[in-house]
Formats: sequence, structure tokens, C-alpha cells
Amino acid sequence: MKINIVLRVLAFVCLTVSCVMFLPLLLALYDGTYDVSAFTLSLLAGLSFSLTVIFLTGKNSVDNSMGIREGLGVTGFSWIAASIIGSLPYWLSGCVPSYTDAFFETMSGFTTTGATIFDEIEALPRGILLWRSLTHWIGGMGIIVLSLAVLPFLGVHGMEMYKAEVPGVTAGKLTPRLHQTAIYLWGAYIFLTVTETILLMAGGMSLFDAFCHSCSTIATGGFSTKNNSVAYFTSPYIQWVIIIFMFLSGVNFSLYFLIPMRKFHDIFTDEELRGYFYITVLSATAIAVCLYLRGTFHSIEYTVRQAFFHVVSVMTTTGFIIEDYDYWPEFTKFIIILLMFIGASGGSTGGGCKVSRFIIIWRYVKTEIIRQLHPRSVITPRINSKPIQPSTMASCAAFFVLYMVILSASTLITTAYGIDVLTAFTGILTCLSNVGPGVGRLGAVESFSWLPGGVKWVMIIDMMAGRLELFAAVLLIIPSTYRK
Repeated sequence: MKINIVLRVLAFVCLTVSCVMFLPLLLALYDGTYDVSAFTLSLLAGLSFSLTVIFLTGKNSVDNSMGIREGLGVTGFSWIAASIIGSLPYWLSGCVPSYTDAFFETMSGFTTTGATIFDEIEALPRGILLWRSLTHWIGGMGIIVLSLAVLPFLGVHGMEMYKAEVPGVTAGKLTPRLHQTAIYLWGAYIFLTVTETILLMAGGMSLFDAFCHSCSTIATGGFSTKNNSVAYFTSPYIQWVIIIFMFLSGVNFSLYFLIPMRKFHDIFTDEELRGYFYITVLSATAIAVCLYLRGTFHSIEYTVRQAFFHVVSVMTTTGFIIEDYDYWPEFTKFIIILLMFIGASGGSTGGGCKVSRFIIIWRYVKTEIIRQLHPRSVITPRINSKPIQPSTMASCAAFFVLYMVILSASTLITTAYGIDVLTAFTGILTCLSNVGPGVGRLGAVESFSWLPGGVKWVMIIDMMAGRLELFAAVLLIIPSTYRK
């Protein structure tokens, strides 16, 4: 692994994170709150480290070719480096009791998990609240994808970084130039954020609340500025706006690139998009019918809104809530747990196993069933009318096996600390799938503050592994990754 190129890109990532701190610093100065010094020191520390490393690894001393090892190293270590810098405002301001909590909150933000250790969110200064939302926003599309828009000017070119960062089964360039791909993706990302902010303000939200919730929505993160999350805003209009934008954020962002090209047929015939839509509608309908028949809610519109909000929130791994679903019937909670597994579309800001993988595995299973009846038949499973390569099917199968291994091992470690099985299992599941709230003692209205420090570090590793699609995270701990 070429350490120079890895360090140079990590320095740029830290520089990006540090520069973003200017916004909450300005808000803290405007409010005159106690977090001013924390942001100032954090900003200076980030800038000092970044600029020093960039100077020491000058462009002329760097081999600008990037292979798979450098791509994996940059992608994996970027989340760690960004979290180290990003955790400083929480720690230095005294908002958290330990650095473990500060690092947990920051990793949860950058990986768009949304699991929080804060019990009293509204007691925090607005600068800290804005920083929480911004960690979601810059982590949502991926710090690396942001970097790709600028890295060519630094003498670094890396398709391997893009492949390692963009979640999903496959990753390909939308344009011939990789930095143009990053710019187009971020263009769609910014457009959705601005549009939702305007619509939320039209519903009565303040600019601050609207922007913070838009950052969390588009990044499918889930950090809110209120203790009760979106439930604080009782307006049906606001809740439906958030439902729509959560759903849009769970769509493969490459499909938005087809809109200006007027390739609407390709968009609406995309099998992953259709599967994502059908799973959402069917799950919400099943939950709504169950809630209404059980008499949980009496208004049809309210019942439908509750069902769609939480189905979309969980499936896109956003994690916003407007009701404590721990008190819902067991049938509905089981559907919610299943949706935590499934997740959103590949190439979106959402987490989970991704709809495309389930489609591919189902096609493979269906093919094998037919072959049992017709052994001599030649069947080629397809997705979007294209043959599914054996390597792709093998990769999906390996992903699910690895997912279950990590989930089981992490749950076992968590239960060793005396935590009940349901809480441990859903807590690990929600971190590995980057959802946020789980079930039980880590449910919709609970925080993660009471967990032992060792469990928090297990969950931190799982959040990072889930964000990196497991394989990249595992490769980082294999010694051969760093050898020729």
C-alpha cells in the first residue's frame, strides 16, 4: 500500500471536515454559547493536521496511481480520521461525559446511523445540534465521493475509492470523468436538501430546524433537533414531506442522473426501484391494516401516516420516529425488524443489505428451483434485462454470510455484558444496517447512553462496517492488504 497517497487523501478529508466546522462555529458565535471555544480548538486542530500532512506529502512526491489497496485504505481510514476530528467539539465542550461517547456520536453521524447517546437533545446549544446534522450530511453521500470532485486537482485519481465507497452491488461512473460523476451526485444531493428545507419552512418550521432535518433526511441519518424527533412537529404536512424525501433518498442516486436526459423509461423499469417501491407499499399497508384492526389508532389517515412514516424511515435506515412502535402489535414490530435487514437501494445514502441483493439472491434461488425440475435446462437469471454474472451472485451470497457472522458475533459479545437478547440483537442490527433506533431498551424513544463502553466500541465497529459494505472493513484488518 502506498502510504503517501493514503495520508494525502486522509488529510484532504480531515480538511473538508474541519472547514465544515466553520458553520456551527459561526452559529455558536452568533448565539454566544459555551461551545465557541470547543469549535475553535477543533477547527484549529483539524486544519493544523491537514495542512501539515498535505505539505509533507506534496504533489510531486506522490505516485498518483491508486489501486485497490489504496482505495480500501483511504475509504476505511477516512471514516476513522473524520470521526477523530469530528468528535472534538462534543468532547471539548463537555457535552458528553467521555471520549467514547463523543466518538460514538460522531461515527453514528458520519455513517448516517443516527444512534445517539444524548438523552436531552434540546438542552444542547444550536452549534452542537447543527454539527450533528452536518456530520450526517457530509457522510451521507460519502466523504470520499465529495473528495473525488476535488482530488484530481491534487494529483490523485482513484476509481477504486469510488468503488469502495458507493454502497450497493455494483458501482460505475455516470460520466467519463470520475470527478464529474461526484459533482453530478452531489448536485442531486444538494438539490434535494434545499428543496426539502424550503418545503419544511412552508409548513411552519424555522430555518434552523428545517435545514437540520433536511440534512438528516437526505442523508437517511435520523438526528433531530428535538427530544421527540419528528413527533415534536404534529403537522401532517411536515410529516408527509419528510416521508416523501426519505423515500427519494432511498432511491439509487444514479437514477436521478437520467432525469435531465429524459430517460424516464429506464427509471420506471428499473427492477430495484420497483422492488423498493413494492416492499414499501406492501409493508406499510400490512402494518396500517394491523394497527387499524387492533384499534391502536382510530383515524384512517393517521394510521396510514404512521405506517408509511415508520416503514419508510426504517427501510431507508433514516430512523426518524413519530410514535413509539415498541407498543405496537408484535406482527408490526417483526415487519420493522425485517425492513432493517433489507434496507434501501444500492447507490443511495441508505444502509442495510440493499434491495438489489435480495432481488439477485431471489433470482438465483428461483433458477435453482427450476433446475431441480428440469436438470438439463439452461437458465440465465437477469436483472434489468441484463444477465447476472456468477461473480455477482457469489458476491451477494458471501455478503449475506458475512453479514450474519458479524451480526451473530457482535450480538454474542453484547449479551456477554448482561444485556437481554432482543435489545442486543436489534441494537447490533440497527448499527450494522445504519438504521438508528432498535427494539426493546434501545427502542424508538431510547438512547444508547446507558450501554457499557465495550458495547459502544463494538457498535462503533459495526456502524463503520455496515457503511463500508462489510468487505472493505474486513479487508482493512487483513495483513495481506498492506503487503505486495
